[in-house]
Amino acid sequence: MSADRALAAAIRAAVLENAGVKALLGDPARVYDDPPPDPVFPYLTLGRIESRPADASACEASEHAVTLHVWSRHGGRAEALDIIGALRAAAHDAALDVEGRRLVFLFAQFADVFRSGDGRTTHGVLRLRALTEPL
Repeated sequence: MSADRALAAAIRAAVLENAGVKALLGDPARVYDDPPPDPVFPYLTLGRIESRPADASACEASEHAVTLHVWSRHGGRAEALDIIGALRAAAHDAALDVEGRRLVFLFAQFADVFRSGDGRTTHGVLRLRALTEPL
């Protein structure tokens, strides 16, 4: 399994297990790679995953950026902000089990919440940064 896929799976598992996230996204939490045609709101999608070699390391370390997207139609920003907060609590500095890799660090780099182009949906974005290296 690639380092990117392993990290994404570990983040997804941490989110699905987190009580705060489940309280806001349902149990089981509505977390999708690709949402269904008519999803129940709110929900989370795993977005862009970027990676590059961490050249300062002699052990093939990789730096990753993982973007999580929150979608809400509750009205206003409150629900999306609460979900972003729960996701940050679940992921920031978490000690995740990443298959085939050692997670050196994981932190929340930024968050943004804004009205989507359809005028009905609030969109939240949480960008996570991580460094992994082979076991």
